[in-house]
Amino acid sequence: MTVPLADRLSLSPEEASALTGIGQTSIRAAVASGALTARKLGTRTIILREDLYAWLKTLPLTGKKTVMAEHV
Repeated sequence: MTVPLADRLSLSPEEASALTGIGQTSIRAAVASGALTARKLGTRTIILREDLYAWLKTLPLTGKKTVMAEHV
């Protein structure tokens, strides 16, 4: 039985890339630097969905609201 990508608890770097639209190179670099937590299952690299979400929330904000929030 194949679980749809949107319903998986864990993702490969390739799947994390497809789900977020962020390049595989950036995902793998974040894992290598320790910024994005990943686990190993044999030879497979596994990224928990919650770790991916937490990493995304650490990325810098952009836009007008960000500048205004810094001045408040």
